[in-house]
Amino acid sequence: MSYRISIVGLGYVGLIHAVGFASLGYRVLGYDVDRVKVEKLRGGSPIIYEPGLEEHLGRALASGTLEFTDTIEDAVLGSDVTFITVGTPSLPDGSVDLSQVTSAARSVGRALRLKRGWHLVAVKSTVPPGTTEGLVAGILEEESGMKAFRDFGVASNPEFLREGSALRDFFKPDRVVLGVRDERSRDTLLKLYEPIDAPKIVTTPKVAELAKYASNLFLAVRVSLANEVGNLCKALGVDCYEVLGIVGLDHRIGKYYLRAGLGFGGSCLPKDVRAFIKVAESLGVQARIARAALEVNEEQPKRAVELLEKHMGSLKGRRIGVLGLAFKPGTDDVRESRALDVIRLLLEKEAEVYANDPKALDNARRLLGDKVKLVENPQELIDTVEAVVIATEWSEYENLSYKDKIVVDGRRVEGARRTAKVYEGLCW
Repeated sequence: MSYRISIVGLGYVGLIHAVGFASLGYRVLGYDVDRVKVEKLRGGSPIIYEPGLEEHLGRALASGTLEFTDTIEDAVLGSDVTFITVGTPSLPDGSVDLSQVTSAARSVGRALRLKRGWHLVAVKSTVPPGTTEGLVAGILEEESGMKAFRDFGVASNPEFLREGSALRDFFKPDRVVLGVRDERSRDTLLKLYEPIDAPKIVTTPKVAELAKYASNLFLAVRVSLANEVGNLCKALGVDCYEVLGIVGLDHRIGKYYLRAGLGFGGSCLPKDVRAFIKVAESLGVQARIARAALEVNEEQPKRAVELLEKHMGSLKGRRIGVLGLAFKPGTDDVRESRALDVIRLLLEKEAEVYANDPKALDNARRLLGDKVKLVENPQELIDTVEAVVIATEWSEYENLSYKDKIVVDGRRVEGARRTAKVYEGLCW
């Protein structure tokens, strides 16, 4: 059987999976409450930047394997499996805002009431352990009038995509985790993922949900630990990348996520670490290492500004440039970007701030307004300012001239090290 798939929520995760499954030959219906987004996608315009996405989207639309709808009934009734891929942002106290998941489950449940035959609902959104079997299954039962795990399936199928390499991660993941309670849901997901050559781990929904949080916590802790090592290296006057390179040769440790600098950002690691802390505390478990990872991460942008003050004194009225606004190269995502934290601190110091990014200027403009002068040409920015903070390691910043400029490098850009008048790496 060739399953038909619907995707509920066409943000980053949803769109990547819609395009990915369609590229594998499945018939995919993508749904979102935002009709403007749906119309753009119908026209072949991706609403995010991701390498290769526009080309894959165009081919999927042309082949007819991918369609978009703004009607939830069309999506659910026209498919055999529905993936919920809506956002789960942080609430002010750090806990998870499940309002989008709740709304999506209600919409899917109402559509299921109109459907004949068995249907599988799989939650890809990152949610606290117990959400799929509890909140989501309960809402689906309430709205559909049917019984979960009998009349329809419910599963947890977390995603492990990295922005900037998301399509590659979809087609060649390290693992596919299937959190199920019944055999039919298990068999359906195993069949669905058959074209993907990766280990398939079948477990319970609660284990699958927690595995996603634990994975992101480990990555966050590695980054913060690397930054603590980097801070000590800076104090000792040694190159932390040389130190961490030696450390990473140990097969028990490995080289990944050992890059010191401004810290981690984006839509996953910060919010998921906060959520892990809140879930642990709600169960009476202390999350000391998780808290420490966040504390170290919050300090790194302050260190960059302190290095500027070391060489410039007061920053009031000084022209400072920030290169890079996306939280990492290969994406236009500025959510919880360390660059925005640096800019906030510079504005508090009453500096005159200029900023550039190859892909994220439009997203940054919506957040920054007219507080910052956004410059499309990075060399023009460098020529205008007195000092530069490099916040994202875009390859475009390697071959620029930083002559006569003070540079605080938060991402190890070799071109800046070679040409800057004063070069300050965050850790070397």
